[in-house]
Amino acid sequence: MPSLGDLIAPRRLGTDFRWLLASSWTSNLGDGIALAAAPLLIASLTSSPILVAAGAMMQFLPWLLFGLLAGAVADHHDRRRLVMIANGLRGVVVLALVVFLVTGQATVWLVLAVSFLYGTAEVFADSAGSTLLPMLVKPADLGIGNARMQAGYLIANQLAGPPLGAFLFALGSFWPFVLQAVCVALAVLLISRIARTPVPEHPEASPGTKVHAIREGLRWLRHNAPVRTLVIIILVFNITWAAPWGVLVLYATEHLGMGPVGYGALTTASALGGIIAVFSFGWLEKHVSFATLMRVCLSLEVLMHLSFALTTSPIVAFVIMFGFGLYAFVWGTISTTVRQRLVPMELQGRIASVNMVGVFGGLVIGQFIGGVLAQAWGLTAPWWFAFGGSAITLAIVWRSISHIAAAKPVLDAEEADRVAEEEEPGAGGMPLPD
Repeated sequence: MPSLGDLIAPRRLGTDFRWLLASSWTSNLGDGIALAAAPLLIASLTSSPILVAAGAMMQFLPWLLFGLLAGAVADHHDRRRLVMIANGLRGVVVLALVVFLVTGQATVWLVLAVSFLYGTAEVFADSAGSTLLPMLVKPADLGIGNARMQAGYLIANQLAGPPLGAFLFALGSFWPFVLQAVCVALAVLLISRIARTPVPEHPEASPGTKVHAIREGLRWLRHNAPVRTLVIIILVFNITWAAPWGVLVLYATEHLGMGPVGYGALTTASALGGIIAVFSFGWLEKHVSFATLMRVCLSLEVLMHLSFALTTSPIVAFVIMFGFGLYAFVWGTISTTVRQRLVPMELQGRIASVNMVGVFGGLVIGQFIGGVLAQAWGLTAPWWFAFGGSAITLAIVWRSISHIAAAKPVLDAEEADRVAEEEEPGAGGMPLPD
């Protein structure tokens, strides 16, 4: 019977993957603590809705400003070292905040500046970190590897971190950030244990070539139809998803009459569904094709928007949100896995960063649209927009999904020779297993 460790991180994925997973889970715990503590801190320093909203904006603004640059940097330098340096800088920034809190010198403007600096370092850490998994595991194991990384995000960032951060904040405003700094430092230590250092195959580029590197990545994306379509799907579905999510707290408390506690439980329901999804992904991957799973997930997204637009029952809302967690994290795992399998190793950072810029750009656009619609036509209007927009998008890309799921990576001559050697018939004339 396999041990708990083997169930969480299968032995075939290797020791290096386990160090990467442990580092990711630890870092996610620190981020989850700040997810609750940072808004509480800002709210304790100001009553201005604009400044409170600015704190939330610091989560995506660095991606929009530096995302493409971070991807180019990740593709031209030692990626593990970049993660360590960026996380180290995050730890320094948080410790500086702790000093200001302990001495009573913290202001809301200082906290916003810290949030921006922390978010900027996180962009570089995540851009480089997203390239490590495909360098450490076989393509066939990317699905289960991504599922385990998603599990860490759900358990540490969404479930364990926020209540812990709120509890520590009640003890003292600086305590959650002390623990966050410890988590970041431990994440650096864990990732340093990776035995082999993944380094891009081409030499480091000078700063003056970063613009050229970004253009090279965008040009590759423009000419690769499967990945390009996947990025567009993610962008559009994030716009439609963010429109109602931006006013979800008002929808839950006013339209459904759930109150603050009910709203918190509603968001927790999606995380619980996600945990079941990511730990069931191995079975799904073996029994259902990626194309089918992608179509099912996107179809359920359309139906979820329609269901939320129609319901007035909190119980039904809980069921819908639990189902959302189930399919959303299956989709997230599949889309990441497909992209990582199709993108050449030397472009992983740039294409991942384009994807993330699209994600956060979609959130900004969607939240703006949702706010306008809710103000003009009521709290269900964003759900109707999301239903119509996602349904039309799904109809347009329905046939393309098969091509995305079945696409093969474009290999250069050296890689093609290596793959051909690995696929030479073994004993009995049968192809060797992957």
